Amino acid sequence: MSDNNPIQPVPFPVKLAYISGQIGWSIASFGVMNLLFYFYDANKVAGVRMFPKFLPTVVILSFIAGAGRILDAVTDPLIAGLSDRSRSRFGRRRTFMAIGGLPFVLFSFLAFLPPVTGISWFNGAWLILIVFLFYIFMTIYITPYFALIAELGQTSKGRLNLSTWIALAWAFGFLIGNGSYAFQGMLEKSGMESLRAFQTVVVFYSLVSLVLVYLPVIFVDERKYCRAAVSKQGIWEAIHSSFRNRDFRVFAFADLAYFVALTFLQTGIAYYVIQLLGESKESGSLFMTILFLTSFALYLPISRLAHRFGNKKLIIISFCLLILGLFWMLTWGLFPVNRYVNMAVSIIIMVFPISAFGFLFYAVAGDIAEADGRETGHFKEGLFFGTRTFMSKTGTALTLFIFPAVSHLGEEDINPAGLRLALALAILFLIIGLILFLAYNEKRIKQILKGERPEDSN
Repeated sequence: MSDNNPIQPVPFPVKLAYISGQIGWSIASFGVMNLLFYFYDANKVAGVRMFPKFLPTVVILSFIAGAGRILDAVTDPLIAGLSDRSRSRFGRRRTFMAIGGLPFVLFSFLAFLPPVTGISWFNGAWLILIVFLFYIFMTIYITPYFALIAELGQTSKGRLNLSTWIALAWAFGFLIGNGSYAFQGMLEKSGMESLRAFQTVVVFYSLVSLVLVYLPVIFVDERKYCRAAVSKQGIWEAIHSSFRNRDFRVFAFADLAYFVALTFLQTGIAYYVIQLLGESKESGSLFMTILFLTSFALYLPISRLAHRFGNKKLIIISFCLLILGLFWMLTWGLFPVNRYVNMAVSIIIMVFPISAFGFLFYAVAGDIAEADGRETGHFKEGLFFGTRTFMSKTGTALTLFIFPAVSHLGEEDINPAGLRLALALAILFLIIGLILFLAYNEKRIKQILKGERPEDSN
């Protein structure tokens, strides 16, 4: 691959093909990441078991949930480094996406086709193997896919726009995946039994996602639209050099702090609503649904604000608003405020930051990766995005480890004092993240991207 050929502007149909890949992998990943407990925990509806029991113990699911996340996080920077160093004429990103796409989708539905009818340890071993392979091939596809944001975006404005549409595409795919319950119900009403109805939906979703994940592979020609540069650094050397980049370092740890706080919110929402407000767990689900749906509506307005004021200012505002929103939740039940008013105020305060964090961090990572490549001559966009996802997944795993201990606060059951402590810890992490992100030198990054000599000041 040569550096001499000028890159071409990316036509809208090519951008649409790339964005479609996000919808595809969002649908493909929904089942394993959201429906395993629904399928294997032997749910009952109106006293009747919906699916047969396949596993001798649900501990297997807990093991998969933890170990799968760790495997997923560890493989991110490794695949990213291999992608950055690839010299494939087909494209250093497309090659990995082409290899990973089919098995990623295949394992996404094989996880719901246990080989033995009835309870069997073989089903457990099968599920562990399939889910681990799913996470490996998902990483092989997704990490190079995200690296293309920095390359296809071509400019800071282009990367922000592409990140916005990627976030909307993820949300659209997630909503389609969430519709699996409704489609299962429709097939059941037509006379199909529950197990067959659910598996039919999963297979159908997989076929749809298979088409979508290969649209970028087919239509995004890296030789035309991406800089033909290959990182010559070894994987571990590249990881080390990435963390020598001060702006990436503060960004990555600020991102980790945000994901810790977000996971405290998502993991404990049902308990916050039940124990602090005296509401039902369904209200907790409704709270998060409204929060995320309304945040999607703000993607485009926030993107326009970012074009005008810059990513850094909006992210700082988002940190402050999310801190305020979680502090308001911490006061739930302490004052004579109507429970619905409490939830409504929390949603109003937090909808802006949840929306902004959903895509602005991708744009920032793309800018840092591009600027670093121009400064060092080693273009390792994959590694920057892979390391970023490693940090965010580490934050999620850290919270899942901390939350059970904190929320119980030394007692047998989760209690209000423990839940308030969990919220206080989430606020503390956000404050740390805010302080770290204040050190992000956006002005310097923009100067490098414009080809100017960078200054040291913010």
